[in-house]
Amino acid sequence: MPTFLFHDLIYGPIHSRRLGNSLGVNLLPTDRKYCNFNCIYCECGANVAGGKIVLARRAEIAEALSSKLKELHSQGVAVDSITFAGNGEPTIHPDFEGVMEDTVNERNKYYPEAQISVLSNATRISNPDVVKALMMIDNRILKLDSAIEATAKAIDRPVGSYSVANIVELLKGFNGDFTLQTMFLEGDVNGEHINNMTDEEVSAWLDVVKATRPKKVMIYTIDRATPEQNLRKATHEELDAISQKVKAAGFDVSVSY
Repeated sequence: MPTFLFHDLIYGPIHSRRLGNSLGVNLLPTDRKYCNFNCIYCECGANVAGGKIVLARRAEIAEALSSKLKELHSQGVAVDSITFAGNGEPTIHPDFEGVMEDTVNERNKYYPEAQISVLSNATRISNPDVVKALMMIDNRILKLDSAIEATAKAIDRPVGSYSVANIVELLKGFNGDFTLQTMFLEGDVNGEHINNMTDEEVSAWLDVVKATRPKKVMIYTIDRATPEQNLRKATHEELDAISQKVKAAGFDVSVSY
């Protein structure tokens, strides 16, 4: 069963650990997770097979966002970020590029100082239209949970083909103009022990940081209930140790405990 779902197209604003006062936009269905990952830690639970997938239309999204921004602006409510996350992978939406265009326009009307952020698992950055859309906005927050293929697949459980090496090469194409986001955890799933905080894991991951040179690195750990039960969140000490290595390599890093 899903652990947590966003039941509205527009939600919040809520205080984000990483983005401040964040107005969320969910481009995915409101009654289920819809993603090409089935991450062991995902707060939205697991993908559900069968049934009809209903996605909001571009015009509907623009109208809802405009109405909400107008309302919040009239009330004097601060919005630091308009954030696309929701019940799965936002870049799956077939009108993702158009939605980004509309969002920039609406942001500029009501909250020109606000950032536009997309949290993505980076699986669709091989699509030029997705990259074009991401380059319209302020924060391209792209995920890589391990630099080691087997670990990445064990944590993220991708649907379809997935290659860490391919993702890394595509990330290099942003010339550092993105944020790299990584979830650190340990646990046992289906008899397999998973830990992306070992010396080997962190060393390989740091090599990716150095190779892709993101403008910022976000590291975090479990914050809500997870679909897999035998998981342990990273400790403050573990995250701080990783953070220090990122800083020593010369990169800006934020930590969410």
